[in-house]
Parts: sequence; C-alpha cells; structure tokens
Amino acid sequence: MTVEQPVLEARGIVKVFGQHRALDKVDFAANAGEVHALLGENGAGKSTLIKILTGAYQPDGGDLLLDGQPIHLRDPLHGQTYGIGTVYQEVNLLPNRSVSENLFLGRQPSRFGLVDRKRIDAQARDLLTRYGLDIDVRADLSEYSVAVQQIVAIARAVELSGKVLVLDEPTASLDRNEVQRLFDVVRGLKSKGLAIIFITHFLDQVFELADRVTILRNGKKVATQALDTLNTTDVVRMMLGKDVAFEHHPSALSGATKGAVRVEFQQIGRKGMAPFDLAVHEGEVVGVAGLLGSGRTEVARLMFGVDTSDGGQVRVDGQPVTIRNPAQAVAAGFGFCPEDRKIDGIFGDLSVRENIIIALQAKLGWFRALNRDDQIELAGRYAEALDIRAADHDMPVKLLSGGNQQKVILARWLAIDPTFLILDEPTRGIDVGAHAEIVRTINRLREEGLALFVISSELDEVVAYSNRIVVMRDREMVAELDGDTIAPDAIVRAIAGTAPGKPQEARP
Repeated sequence: MTVEQPVLEARGIVKVFGQHRALDKVDFAANAGEVHALLGENGAGKSTLIKILTGAYQPDGGDLLLDGQPIHLRDPLHGQTYGIGTVYQEVNLLPNRSVSENLFLGRQPSRFGLVDRKRIDAQARDLLTRYGLDIDVRADLSEYSVAVQQIVAIARAVELSGKVLVLDEPTASLDRNEVQRLFDVVRGLKSKGLAIIFITHFLDQVFELADRVTILRNGKKVATQALDTLNTTDVVRMMLGKDVAFEHHPSALSGATKGAVRVEFQQIGRKGMAPFDLAVHEGEVVGVAGLLGSGRTEVARLMFGVDTSDGGQVRVDGQPVTIRNPAQAVAAGFGFCPEDRKIDGIFGDLSVRENIIIALQAKLGWFRALNRDDQIELAGRYAEALDIRAADHDMPVKLLSGGNQQKVILARWLAIDPTFLILDEPTRGIDVGAHAEIVRTINRLREEGLALFVISSELDEVVAYSNRIVVMRDREMVAELDGDTIAPDAIVRAIAGTAPGKPQEARP
C-alpha cells in the first residue's frame, strides 16, 4: 500500500514562550486535494501551529517539510514563495483600493513603466470568473460584502501561493448563504489539488467540508482522524479532553435548598445572540459550558453591559434595573472578571493596591475618594484573604504572575460587596496552586450566599462547583442541567447536540 506524500508536514514541532510550552512535539500533515480541519479550544495551540506553518513564527524544535523536503521559513512572505498562503477572518487587504488592485498588489502588470490598469482589470475579471464572481473589479473592495472580500482574498492567496491554503476562521462573519458560497469555492480548489487547512469553531461546518481533522489540546496533538470515522460527540470529547469517566456532581450541591432569586435576566440578547432567560439564586453557582464560539463570553458581556441588549429586562432582588453599560452594572452590584485578564482585566501600570480599590472607588464616586490608609487596609485585607503574593502592594500589577493577577481582579470585585459575580474562565492559564485557590474561593463565596455565573472550559471543574449548568451552542442556551442530571457525559451530549436538554428558562 502506497502512503500519500503530504504537501506540507510538521514533525515534532516545539514552541516555547518564556515558561509556557505552547506546542509540545506536535505532528501535522496536509495532503493534496483535501480539506484538513484543525480544532481545539483556546490555548490549545492552533494559532501557534498555523503561524509556524506559514512562517510567522519559527519553531524551537522539530521540522517543516514541503513535498518531503525540509524548509525553513523566515516570515509569511517567504512562506508564499513556497506556495503557502493564508486567509484570515479579518480580511487582510486594502478596502480603499479597487478589487483588481488588491488582487495584483505588488505585482501589477505595467506598460511603459506605468501600471497597465486595463490589463489588470481584464486579468482580475478573468480570475474572479473562475471563482464564480461577476463584479465590477474597478470598484473599491469595501463596497462588497465580507463574503466577496473573503473570496477575493482567497483568489489572491492562491495566485501568490498555490500549494497550501490556510483558512483561519473564514466564516465567522458570514451568513448561511455566504458560507455555502465560500464552501463552493473551497471545494473547487480542493478538486484542483490544493491542500487546504481549515480552522473554525463551527463543528457542523467541519463535518460538511473537511476530510480529516487534527485536534489539539494544551499544546499537544490529541488525534488525527478521518471525519467519516467520527461523530460530533467524539470530536467534542477529544477537544475537551475528557473520557467522561470522572467523578459526578457532588450530592451536597445537587440537593441544596435554593435561596431567594438575586438576579433575573429576561429576554436579554442582541443580533447574532439568541435572547435568554435566566435567574440566579442567593448562594448559587450557575456554571456555563460550551465550546469556543458558542456564545459563553457574549452572554457575560451582555449581563455586564459591555455589549448592549436589544431588549429585555434585568431585575435585582425583584426590582428592575437598567444595565446598558458597565458603570450601571457596577451600580447594581455586579462584578465581572473577564476572560482576557491582560487586555480587559488589569490596569498593568497601576499598582496592586490601585487595581484592587478602583471598582469600589468608582462606585463611591470620585468626590468620596478613599484615603491612602483606607486603600492600604482594603488591599491588605483582600490580598491576605486570596493569598495574593506580591512583594509590595505598590508594585505594578503587571509584574505579578498570571494567577496573582487573576486574584487581584477577583479582589477588586469582592471589595464592592457584590450581589452578582460573573467569572469568565477564572482558572485559565494560571499555575496549579492559584487554580486551587480560585476554586476554593468560588466554593466559599457560594457558601457565603453570593450569586455567581461561572464560565469554564474545564468540565470536571464546572461540574464540581456548580448548582446548575447551562449549555451553550451556536450562541444560544440550549440546555439546563441540575440535580442528578449534572454529569460530564450529559454536558458533552448537550454541546454536541446529540441529546435533548431542558430548555433554558427563568426560574423564580
């Protein structure tokens, strides 16, 4: 039996950033005339691997081979000379230039030393006809839909490269009809022998378009397998890294008596996000499960007013409140620890002390400024309670470890004595000790009567501390699990859409 020679192959790829091993001896191979999906949750290593395959990063170990021959890519432009092109979710072209100029930028045909516009327009029309596009190539690219821009970007990448095409979340901003149009183009390129690497978080699209899938988790390859040997549940299990054999939900939480409703959300949603109803009780943790792109973070942002709901109502202790921005959320007693703590959470150049007191100061108003002694006392109290390890509370918070930064953000919201606390991936990317401390804090806050909404990709973690779990899929709450129904296998099936769950509803 003859083994097919991959067009592009990675063998034993290692990539290290500081103390973090982003890729750990990863193998990957893309064959001619196939669509090869690359899947994994946040932090799995997908982006790092793609950047190595295209030349944006250089590996710290392992080899890249093209048609069986070793290659060393200096940068993406160098990768293009080997036939490797990339199209990203955000089209990386010039919107204020014409379609034809974008297609031939850097390689325009010339006549008498000047750009031959008639020629590039004619060549552009001919090229796009092969992709099923009949458009005015003289118009600015910005005049066309994202789907058309994606096809133009693909046409350019294939013309420049022509061996390997990397599609990085190309459908994220497209509607269903536009997705099908793009897929028709991809299938045409596949039939011509291109090796296509497809990165997406839409599993239905993977099964519709791809031939094989490689799944990464925590920087390691979990599996490479033909998709006709898998179902959605299989893929979800591999992505989440669970064989659903770990301990079930503790009975103490399952049988706990519910306290009063603290926060109610009724028909909260916006374009692209299905409206949801949810009530969170005193002393209750509502866990949130779902794959990357399922809408978990979008729900948190709507709750906290980072994004504005198109309608609906929010009640706190039975009273209607208006939450159209984070300031109103804080005034209502809400706290929010975001997923990306470095971008959205900490104020890197401010001190540990300033980061802890800033939300309370905003709530009090700047005309009721906390004096320095009060700030020191407050910061010290929460630093001790959460075991925040800092040489000095006046040192910049950016100098702390990721786990200690996360605890600083948590301390900030605890300082306002919140009614409702939203935690988005509170344990991601932190060391084992900090991880355990955060989980203990969640359990303690629940026992103290706080209402919490906690998003986590770790199934064993969310099962362990949640009273209820809502499951997200395709930006919609598709199931609710409580009591004895809380189990990892039930979550996996709900995520995969292979088992019915109880529809999400307000629970007074």
